[in-house]
Amino acid sequence: MDKPPCRQEIVDAALDWLDTPYRHQYSQKGVGCDCLGLVRGVWRELYGAEPQALPPYSPDWAEAGGGETLLMGARNWLTECPLETRRPGDVLVFRMQSGVVAKHMAILIAPDLILHAYWGRAVTQSFLAPFWIRRLAAVFSFPQVRS
Repeated sequence: MDKPPCRQEIVDAALDWLDTPYRHQYSQKGVGCDCLGLVRGVWRELYGAEPQALPPYSPDWAEAGGGETLLMGARNWLTECPLETRRPGDVLVFRMQSGVVAKHMAILIAPDLILHAYWGRAVTQSFLAPFWIRRLAAVFSFPQVRS
Protein backbone atom coordinates (compact mmCIF):
# COMPACT_ATOMS: atom_id res chain seq x y z
CA MET A 1 0.00 0.00 0.00
CA ASP A 2 1.36 3.42 -0.98
CA LYS A 3 0.07 5.19 2.11
CA PRO A 4 -1.00 3.88 5.50
CA PRO A 5 -4.61 2.68 5.66
CA CYS A 6 -7.49 4.62 7.16
CA ARG A 7 -9.64 3.05 9.84
CA GLN A 8 -12.46 2.24 7.42
CA GLU A 9 -10.04 0.36 5.15
CA ILE A 10 -8.99 -1.76 8.14
CA VAL A 11 -12.62 -2.48 9.03
CA ASP A 12 -13.47 -3.35 5.42
CA ALA A 13 -10.45 -5.64 5.12
CA ALA A 14 -11.39 -7.39 8.37
CA LEU A 15 -15.03 -7.84 7.32
CA ASP A 16 -13.86 -9.67 4.19
CA TRP A 17 -12.78 -12.47 6.57
CA LEU A 18 -16.31 -12.95 7.97
CA ASP A 19 -17.30 -16.64 8.02
CA THR A 20 -13.74 -17.89 7.41
CA PRO A 21 -13.62 -21.17 9.38
CA TYR A 22 -11.57 -21.36 12.56
CA ARG A 23 -8.34 -23.25 11.95
CA HIS A 24 -5.51 -23.14 14.45
CA GLN A 25 -2.41 -21.36 13.11
CA TYR A 26 -3.95 -20.68 9.69
CA SER A 27 -4.18 -17.23 8.12
CA GLN A 28 -5.93 -17.68 4.77
CA LYS A 29 -9.14 -15.80 4.02
CA GLY A 30 -12.01 -18.16 3.23
CA VAL A 31 -9.94 -21.23 4.15
CA GLY A 32 -9.15 -20.82 7.84
CA CYS A 33 -7.62 -18.69 10.57
CA ASP A 34 -7.31 -18.30 14.29
CA CYS A 35 -7.56 -14.94 16.06
CA LEU A 36 -3.92 -14.08 15.34
CA GLY A 37 -4.30 -15.31 11.76
CA LEU A 38 -7.13 -12.83 11.22
CA VAL A 39 -4.95 -9.90 12.32
CA ARG A 40 -2.01 -11.25 10.28
CA GLY A 41 -4.21 -11.52 7.18
CA VAL A 42 -5.48 -7.97 7.53
CA TRP A 43 -1.87 -6.80 8.01
CA ARG A 44 -0.79 -8.53 4.77
CA GLU A 45 -3.66 -6.99 2.82
CA LEU A 46 -2.93 -3.48 4.07
CA TYR A 47 0.86 -3.45 4.55
CA GLY A 48 2.29 -6.34 2.53
CA ALA A 49 4.59 -8.97 3.99
CA GLU A 50 4.36 -9.73 7.68
CA PRO A 51 7.17 -8.16 9.70
CA GLN A 52 8.10 -11.38 11.49
CA ALA A 53 7.87 -15.11 10.83
CA LEU A 54 5.94 -16.96 13.51
CA PRO A 55 7.13 -20.17 15.11
CA PRO A 56 4.64 -23.02 15.39
CA TYR A 57 2.42 -22.69 18.46
CA SER A 58 0.09 -25.18 20.09
CA PRO A 59 -3.52 -24.39 20.98
CA ASP A 60 -2.51 -24.41 24.65
CA TRP A 61 0.67 -22.31 24.21
CA ALA A 62 -0.30 -19.85 26.94
CA GLU A 63 -1.15 -22.53 29.49
CA ALA A 64 2.09 -24.32 28.65
CA GLY A 65 4.21 -21.41 29.80
CA GLY A 66 4.00 -19.14 26.78
CA GLY A 67 4.28 -15.97 28.83
CA GLU A 68 2.90 -12.73 27.39
CA THR A 69 3.93 -13.76 23.88
CA LEU A 70 0.84 -12.38 22.13
CA LEU A 71 0.91 -9.10 24.02
CA MET A 72 4.64 -8.61 23.47
CA GLY A 73 4.31 -9.40 19.76
CA ALA A 74 1.58 -6.81 19.42
CA ARG A 75 3.78 -4.27 21.22
CA ASN A 76 6.59 -4.96 18.72
CA TRP A 77 4.55 -4.25 15.58
CA LEU A 78 1.47 -2.23 16.57
CA THR A 79 0.99 1.06 18.42
CA GLU A 80 -0.42 0.68 21.94
CA CYS A 81 -3.28 3.02 22.87
CA PRO A 82 -5.13 3.69 26.14
CA LEU A 83 -8.00 1.22 26.61
CA GLU A 84 -10.63 3.95 26.71
CA THR A 85 -9.55 5.49 23.39
CA ARG A 86 -10.29 2.39 21.28
CA ARG A 87 -11.74 3.13 17.86
CA PRO A 88 -12.94 1.02 14.92
CA GLY A 89 -9.93 -0.45 13.16
CA ASP A 90 -8.03 -1.07 16.41
CA VAL A 91 -6.78 -4.47 17.54
CA LEU A 92 -8.04 -5.55 20.97
CA VAL A 93 -6.14 -8.09 23.07
CA PHE A 94 -7.94 -10.04 25.80
CA ARG A 95 -7.16 -12.12 28.89
CA MET A 96 -9.75 -14.87 29.02
CA GLN A 97 -9.48 -15.01 32.83
CA SER A 98 -8.09 -12.67 35.42
CA GLY A 99 -4.44 -13.36 36.20
CA VAL A 100 -3.68 -15.38 33.06
CA VAL A 101 -1.71 -14.36 29.99
CA ALA A 102 -3.43 -12.56 27.14
CA LYS A 103 -4.28 -15.07 24.42
CA HIS A 104 -7.12 -13.73 22.29
CA MET A 105 -7.40 -10.82 19.89
CA ALA A 106 -10.05 -9.15 17.77
CA ILE A 107 -10.48 -6.16 15.48
CA LEU A 108 -12.93 -3.49 16.58
CA ILE A 109 -15.27 -2.92 13.60
CA ALA A 110 -17.73 -0.51 15.27
CA PRO A 111 -17.80 1.13 18.70
CA ASP A 112 -19.69 -1.88 20.09
CA LEU A 113 -18.71 -4.72 17.71
CA ILE A 114 -15.62 -6.90 17.38
CA LEU A 115 -14.62 -9.32 14.66
CA HIS A 116 -12.69 -12.36 15.83
CA ALA A 117 -12.02 -16.04 15.27
CA TYR A 118 -12.25 -18.53 18.06
CA TRP A 119 -12.26 -22.26 18.62
CA GLY A 120 -15.30 -24.08 17.29
CA ARG A 121 -16.58 -21.13 15.26
CA ALA A 122 -15.74 -19.12 12.18
CA VAL A 123 -14.68 -15.48 12.02
CA THR A 124 -17.69 -13.80 13.53
CA GLN A 125 -18.98 -10.52 14.89
CA SER A 126 -19.67 -10.19 18.59
CA PHE A 127 -20.98 -7.34 20.67
CA LEU A 128 -18.28 -5.68 22.75
CA ALA A 129 -20.34 -6.61 25.78
CA PRO A 130 -19.25 -6.34 29.43
CA PHE A 131 -17.95 -9.94 29.11
CA TRP A 132 -15.30 -8.72 26.62
CA ILE A 133 -14.67 -5.32 28.19
CA ARG A 134 -13.79 -6.98 31.53
CA ARG A 135 -11.22 -9.11 29.73
CA LEU A 136 -9.65 -6.31 27.68
CA ALA A 137 -5.90 -6.27 28.32
CA ALA A 138 -4.65 -3.86 25.65
CA VAL A 139 -5.65 -1.82 22.61
CA PHE A 140 -3.42 -1.28 19.57
CA SER A 141 -3.69 0.58 16.32
CA PHE A 142 -2.06 -0.54 13.12
CA PRO A 143 1.09 1.46 12.25
CA GLN A 144 0.54 5.03 11.08
CA VAL A 145 -3.21 4.44 10.64
CA ARG A 146 -5.13 7.43 9.30
CA SER A 147 -8.46 8.50 10.82
